[in-house]
Formats: sequence, structure tokens, C-alpha cells
Amino acid sequence: MKALIALVAAFTLGVLVAAAAGVPMRVHYIPHDKVSATMAKGGQIISDNGLIVLANRATARGAEMHGKTNHIFIIVEGEATFVTGGILVNPKETAPGQTRADGIEGGATHHLSKGDVITIPANTPHWWKDTSATGSVGYYAVNIEQ
Repeated sequence: MKALIALVAAFTLGVLVAAAAGVPMRVHYIPHDKVSATMAKGGQIISDNGLIVLANRATARGAEMHGKTNHIFIIVEGEATFVTGGILVNPKETAPGQTRADGIEGGATHHLSKGDVITIPANTPHWWKDTSATGSVGYYAVNIEQ
């Protein structure tokens, strides 16, 4: 009986771990032509169990903070001044766990360009402050939802 209970507990734990957010549940292949087309307009290329991959193009815009989204940005084109941390200026909650703001006071400033990778944990203010050197920045955003 103890062995059966242990087996059921181990199986249940395995199912819960496998279903954890941010862990893909299947293989995804997206051909380069679809990725390129998505990058041109910006948008989602993968969504699976809390793992979201976007191909985006950004210009300078307001700051934001997400309560449950962890980002990994992989810069593939252009340059940007990107700010992380600090205090949001005039924050407004636009949806549960989603905050937008006019900018950030303080924080760390990063000059991002092709080949750079930056991670932004959930609940961290971040801001595409300036993209004027190249007009925009192309990047993949790997989002892991908590």
C-alpha cells in the first residue's frame, strides 16, 4: 500500500512539474520565412504553456512592468537605449499585473545592439527609451509566465 501511495505521489508530482508554466509541452518549428514576416510587423511566433516567443520591432515608447512575465530579449538588428529598474513615472495599471508609465526615474541604462541579450525579471520596470540611432530595434522576446 505504501508503495502504491508513493507511486501515485511521484506520478502526480511529475505531471505538475511537466505542466509548470513556461515549459513547452511540444516541439515547435517555425520556418525562417514566417519568422521574418512576423518580425516585419511584430508579433507572436510561439505560445505554449506560459512560454511565449515574439519577433518584435521597437521604437522609443513608454515604460512598462509586468507582474508575472519574465523576459529574455535577444537583439538581432538596430540599436536602443534601454532602461531597467528604477521607479515608474506616472504609472497606470492597464490590466491586472500590467503597468504602463511615461518613463523611469533612476534605473540602469543599457546600450543594446545586434547580438546583445538582456533579461528582465517579472516586476522589473523597463523602457525602450531611445532608438533614434537606427530608428528601431529588432529583437526576439522570450517570455516566461510565472
